[in-house]
Amino acid sequence: MRRRVVVTGLGAVTPLGNDVPTLWAGLLAGRSGIGPITQFDSSAIEVHIAGEVKDFDPQALFGRRDARRYDRFTLFALEAARQAVADAELPTGNGMETGVIIGTGIGGVLTLIENYDALKALGPRRVSPLMVPMMMPNAAAAAVAITHGLRGPNIGVVSACATGSHAVGEAAEVIRRGQAEAMLCGGSEAAITPLALAAFKNMGALSARNDEPPRASRPFDAGRDGFVMGEGAAVLILESLEHALARQARIYCELAGYGATADAWNIVAPEESGQGAARAMELALRDAALSPQDIDYVNAHGTSTQLNDRIESLAIRAVFGDHADRLAVSSTKSMVGHLMGAAGAVEAIVCVKSLDSGWIHPTINYEEPDPECDLDYVPGPARQAKPRAALSNSFGFGGHNGCLVFRRWEETT
Repeated sequence: MRRRVVVTGLGAVTPLGNDVPTLWAGLLAGRSGIGPITQFDSSAIEVHIAGEVKDFDPQALFGRRDARRYDRFTLFALEAARQAVADAELPTGNGMETGVIIGTGIGGVLTLIENYDALKALGPRRVSPLMVPMMMPNAAAAAVAITHGLRGPNIGVVSACATGSHAVGEAAEVIRRGQAEAMLCGGSEAAITPLALAAFKNMGALSARNDEPPRASRPFDAGRDGFVMGEGAAVLILESLEHALARQARIYCELAGYGATADAWNIVAPEESGQGAARAMELALRDAALSPQDIDYVNAHGTSTQLNDRIESLAIRAVFGDHADRLAVSSTKSMVGHLMGAAGAVEAIVCVKSLDSGWIHPTINYEEPDPECDLDYVPGPARQAKPRAALSNSFGFGGHNGCLVFRRWEETT
């Protein structure tokens, strides 16, 4: 029999709060974490809004030395991992049993920019000897393993906006194969920089609703005009069921299914029929041994772009048929923006909290229906629904698709 995988710990740093309880309370309240950019002057870029992490003090958390030797995306991951380990009460003394898969979509772009500026202005001797280990995409996974003494499999995933879901799904596969008993997994991103903002703006991907930041991210709404950049990190603790039961861990839910596909279509645009996304959902359901009718909630990728929201809605209908009309579908990005490499991990935590609490958060700013987006996107207040199983979608530039299925623990014991 295949080894079962359960979720026992959660940690997050997001625009809505720097821990999971604050994030979850904000989502249920329908509160937006999007506001004017404060980290730099964006006046020349035409987009002045983002989902920034607030009140994050690396020196207070890690000390002056470590705060200076890690990029912001790694610091986010370290804090989310610390929270998750504490939440799970996970012993890390036997580090061979525990591994790490933490990814990022972009990595240490802030470090890269700062050192390139130093090279241009002051010459090569002013480039930091720590630049490479700070900016490399696997830095977060490495730093978490070093901090906690974890000597199991250690991997840094990079698959654009599907990264977080791929990290969680692949971590489950490591446990199923018997290569680890527990895994820290998720994603981290800190790419709100002039360079990244200008690049996304020039490709037409970002909302320019600068005058009303909390209303800028509006997934599935007819007036949507692009996504809002966000930053942060999320880390989950996965364990084999046997390991969790043996140590009497609290179990949030079961990670029952994982599916991954490629559109093989376009480097930035999703394939028009949505068949790649649909296939990822179907594979995740098959992996979980569930039928479409067993799913009550879909946490959508829901970016607030014209193409993604329309094609994702089409793909959900293709998979769920008539049952699509009975699904609750909501987008976390309506409140935190698009955390790119961390998005799938944050949204995995949302699914876990929905199953654990019996609540589904709304999609805020859904005001004008789009005829091509015709599902129940949970407009208005949060909904008490007691979902039995939840599905989380992530789709990334390059045609990367990842889907996770979580199942309520009480119904699987």
